[in-house]
Amino acid sequence: MPTIAIISQKGGAGKTTLALHLAAAAEAAKEVSLIIDTDPQATATQWAEWRGDKPPEVIDSAPPRIAAKIAQAKEQGATFIVVDTPPHADSAASRAVEAADLVLIPCRPSAFDLAAIKTTAQLVQMLGKRAYIVFTAGPPNAPRMYEDASELVRTFGIEACPYILTDRAVYRHASAEGKTVLEAEPGGKAAQEVEQVYTWVCEHVGM
Repeated sequence: MPTIAIISQKGGAGKTTLALHLAAAAEAAKEVSLIIDTDPQATATQWAEWRGDKPPEVIDSAPPRIAAKIAQAKEQGATFIVVDTPPHADSAASRAVEAADLVLIPCRPSAFDLAAIKTTAQLVQMLGKRAYIVFTAGPPNAPRMYEDASELVRTFGIEACPYILTDRAVYRHASAEGKTVLEAEPGGKAAQEVEQVYTWVCEHVGM
């Protein structure tokens, strides 16, 4: 029953997209997944409203209640929990990291985004949790860019996930309909990337 915290001090990094798609991939794999939305902008909650009654379930939480919400969800049968956090909110990020089995830091492969990762990496290291960068919203065919970005984040003491969620229009189309790319284009390139990241996450939490 792992808990995955999605954190980044930089806005627009793709936290909610990553959270929604990991939870949806878990549901597709017959897990009972839950997204805990701690972001005041409530993007995940809005997506759930568009989605209607289809899983995964999304609930909101104030930062001090994250651990209690996780414990309650596990008692009620949740087997895969994802915590979506706001940018520039150290209390929410800290509480999410403390409660997590694995921390994922989404990051665009750009100079400004990569520079902003340093603060997030320091937070995770201070709390002694396993964490990885997940590159998001970059070009699909730029292996050298991702190699260089991975080398840079290693200097911050953190490794990158070998799989990437690249910038594809289907993410925007799907979310506007309360869907994920797994539903909008099953078998498509974006869905394959999501499945790769989900499988990699499962391996890192012993699933």
